[in-house]
Amino acid sequence: MRITIASAALLAGLCLLSPVRTAWAQNAAAAYPDKPVRLVVPFAPGASSDIIARLLGQKLAEALGQQFITDNRPGAGGGVGAETVARAAPDGYTLMVTNPGPSLNNILLRKKPAYNFSDFATIVYIGSTPLIAVANPKFPPNDMKELIAYARANPGKVTWGSSGTGSNPHSALETLKSVTGVNITHVPYKGTAPALTDTVGGQIDGLYTTTVSAEAVIRNGRAKVLGVAGPRRQALIPNVATQTEQGIKGADNLLWIGMVTTARVPRAIVDKLNRELNRIMQTPEVKQRFEQLGLDPEGGTPEHFERFIKSQADSMRALIKAGVLPVE
Repeated sequence: MRITIASAALLAGLCLLSPVRTAWAQNAAAAYPDKPVRLVVPFAPGASSDIIARLLGQKLAEALGQQFITDNRPGAGGGVGAETVARAAPDGYTLMVTNPGPSLNNILLRKKPAYNFSDFATIVYIGSTPLIAVANPKFPPNDMKELIAYARANPGKVTWGSSGTGSNPHSALETLKSVTGVNITHVPYKGTAPALTDTVGGQIDGLYTTTVSAEAVIRNGRAKVLGVAGPRRQALIPNVATQTEQGIKGADNLLWIGMVTTARVPRAIVDKLNRELNRIMQTPEVKQRFEQLGLDPEGGTPEHFERFIKSQADSMRALIKAGVLPVE
């Protein structure tokens, strides 16, 4: 009887607390944000995620009346910044613009990941863009077919950068090596920008990146594009064929970009951010900028982004099981 009475009392207390918690969350969302918000970018300035973060952060600041401060935390293929967000207070004041590097590869391609999927709450799927193979203008190959032939004739001598071990550009390189059987030397950096700088300077031969990151160096001729790792050609480089068009199948790689926050942030705050971001992405100015950058906008609910990440994780697990991608 004592246990029954105690249990009933506990249940009654929880029932009384539930409306209080709901009211608190609603009030917190109504006041949010009442101080500056940290927008973590787990890569160096100049990367695709950084450019998108600064654009959307500015628009969020205009809409919500508080600063959204970009905080670049490069390292470990996005893992350093992601771990910062995973360990942050669940109050909605630490967000992250993410991509497959920190939100997928660093979890599935590491034997001992520093964080897991459950450490984050999805906010919105921003959009996606295919990776492109960019090289120094003096690098002998001028397309992907020539790159494969050159790499076969010079095993291990082609140097290919990435934004870090476990990053999306790194997994794209490993996939290319697997489907073609070539030996290309991976050179990891702490972000896309330094890898791209060394490509332009001739310290390395090339890298996988996006038109978002490489737009300037492509336009001024300081880098050339060998191929598009996606289903169709890009508006910025319409004369550059896709890898599939060049006879390289099974090596496509899309860079998707989204926004997440720390797990257990009140849902009302997540919903508020989701609504604002969906609205911002539909404005003519942002739509035009996305088009210029070659980014296909997505949007949708937090659940939509969560389901997408799970589907991508299932695909990556299949590649790991097949031995295409190594777990380190």
